[in-house]
Amino acid sequence: MGHGIAQVFALSAHPVRMFDPSASALSSVHQRIAANLAALGQGQDALRHVSLHETLGNAVKDAHFVFECGPEDLSLKQALFAEIEAGAPASAILASNTSVIPITAIMRRVRDATRALGTHWWNPPYLIPLVEVIRTVRTSNESIERTLALLTSVGKTPVRVERDVPGFVGNRLQHALWREAIALVQAGICDARTVDTVVKASFGRRLAVLGPLENADLVGTDLTLAIHNTVLPHLNRSDSALPLLRQLVSEGKLGMKSGEGFRRWSQNDRAEISARLLRHLQRLGSDVS
Repeated sequence: MGHGIAQVFALSAHPVRMFDPSASALSSVHQRIAANLAALGQGQDALRHVSLHETLGNAVKDAHFVFECGPEDLSLKQALFAEIEAGAPASAILASNTSVIPITAIMRRVRDATRALGTHWWNPPYLIPLVEVIRTVRTSNESIERTLALLTSVGKTPVRVERDVPGFVGNRLQHALWREAIALVQAGICDARTVDTVVKASFGRRLAVLGPLENADLVGTDLTLAIHNTVLPHLNRSDSALPLLRQLVSEGKLGMKSGEGFRRWSQNDRAEISARLLRHLQRLGSDVS
């Protein structure tokens, strides 16, 4: 995520200073950005705006905005932001790119939390327009507005998340769907391939232009109510990970990276899906209404 976010700002000629505690990851940043640019048919000029730094202090010392993209580890993120705040200018906006961890918890050790917020980018960040901008009870309006303005200026589609809840908006919606998908397979109603086919060949095709609440208004809230009264009592309501998912992980069936998860995958399968996704996202562009 880090090099992808850097790419977005570098393409708009913003100077970007990057740090990674892994020397090998840091040294490959330019190579990875160059590969992305080449795949997109874009020039390599953006690379000159990205500089690499061996210490976090050097990377953030003149920053206007700091975007943290560390692992989903609360204690690590808290420690990072304590160090970031000590090294960055007092005017810098401090943003975490966590997918689900509440921003309030991440920023607990930050002294000036008025400038601390969440910016949840979606992968790959140079192709997915959305960035969720998450407010905590201590985040100032000025910090939110500055962040929205910056993201808009580089071609992103930022949205306001006014309450700091786990998963924010996008991942709560996404994982509610995933839970029901797993429950269907677990109950023997259908297999994993069928679940994926149903989504891709039906409502998934219209989601890019018709959101769920737009769809509810389109069919009518009265029909939506009638459907909900019938189907909602039968949907999965588990408040923890389902047994089927736990079983797969315990058996080492970790998805494409291990060759098997809900389905079996070859290296060719993985490469073909990745290429197909890239082509699809390129065709979509950033046309979001």
